[in-house]
Amino acid sequence: MRFSAFVFDAYGTLFDVHSAVRRHAAEIGPEGQVLSEVWRAKQLEYSWVGTLMDEHADFWTLTERALDFAFRKVPAANPAVKQKLLDAYWHLDCYPEVPGVLSALKAGGARLSILSNGSRAMIEAALRSSALDTMVDDVLSADMAGKFKTHPAVYELATTALRAYPDTISFQSSNRWDIAGATRYGFRTVWINRSNQPDEYLEQPPQLILPSLEGLLTAR
Repeated sequence: MRFSAFVFDAYGTLFDVHSAVRRHAAEIGPEGQVLSEVWRAKQLEYSWVGTLMDEHADFWTLTERALDFAFRKVPAANPAVKQKLLDAYWHLDCYPEVPGVLSALKAGGARLSILSNGSRAMIEAALRSSALDTMVDDVLSADMAGKFKTHPAVYELATTALRAYPDTISFQSSNRWDIAGATRYGFRTVWINRSNQPDEYLEQPPQLILPSLEGLLTAR
């Protein structure tokens, strides 16, 4: 089956969440990678815990809070770089294959959507920065549901916008927890396992595992 609708997660899938820290690595110091990993982990934790508590805050607020925590957790990192990191997060690098893959899918007649925890403003800024904005048909933010992934209400945003059944939509994410939620919702799921991680949600298996998005061009 060839899919006519492709829905992509944004952070970690299209955009490299660690590129902000790499851009200012010299100023941060030798603990930059640790800082970046803590920042990302806490950002996600805040989204999950907030959804469980039914207390929603926009993803940018959580991103700022998570960076504050990361600097406290990694005191060797230079806190003077904080604002530069926040500014850089609005202009994250996309992965090298992303423009070519999206362009090819679009040329083949596919509808391309983004479904992300990020706010609409964050997603649109990242798309413009990487010159991907003209390729994407729909920008769907979890803010529209008032919850974050993996709540079913977030995935429902895509089926509603596309007016399609879940199993007719190909959903791509590099986040295995996101793939678990999307699989449970009923999407055809493709795990972009960029760093060759072991599977951790065996009861919600993806339909396909790829090392990068390039495999979408030949997958059926």
